[in-house]
Amino acid sequence: MSLQDKYAELIATGNTLGIANWQVREQDQVLYLDGTAKSTADKDKLWEVYGKLDPDFRSADVVMNIAIAEGAVREYTVVSGDSLSKIGKAHGVSWQKIYEANTDIIKNPDIIQPGWKLKIPTA
Repeated sequence: MSLQDKYAELIATGNTLGIANWQVREQDQVLYLDGTAKSTADKDKLWEVYGKLDPDFRSADVVMNIAIAEGAVREYTVVSGDSLSKIGKAHGVSWQKIYEANTDIIKNPDIIQPGWKLKIPTA
């Protein structure tokens, strides 16, 4: 069984998600998957499928080099005790960028509420 057969679901998921510049190649008993995801969520979906196929990631027969498109956003759910600066520090982006990306939700940058789903821009 080739690695492309073994990981057919992972390859199909990349195709379905529309991973840009999606390249799949086998070399020296390793499957290389390269491309650019539209979002962090899409990249995470690829890792979820891979984790399902190789739960402990012990096979060491896949290398995924998946970048995230510039301007992509992640989603974060505010929890009690959060502030924009704390969230920004955790995600490597300024609180101002988070505020600007969420002016439809946040009216005052000093007041955010648990449960809000904020867009976190990539750096």
